Amino acid sequence: MARLCEIKQKEVINIRDGIRLGYVCDLDIDLECGKINEIIIVAECKLWGLLAPEKEYRIKWCNICRIGDDLIIVDVSLCDIIYDC
Repeated sequence: MARLCEIKQKEVINIRDGIRLGYVCDLDIDLECGKINEIIIVAECKLWGLLAPEKEYRIKWCNICRIGDDLIIVDVSLCDIIYDC
């Protein structure tokens, strides 16, 4: 069992293309059944966020392949990722 503070320190990498998506910033939890629906990731911005707004990715929990000591591996296609700016 992992705590949110431990998950937030993990980098998320897509196994399909090897792209680093960023770090977990929050979780979407269904409070009625106590189930995690999605992990929310803030993408790294170029030049300290000066040239591009922060992007937020939402990855469904079912797309997580493995949670390791240092990173989380996900298997997602572009249509599986929900983008928020």
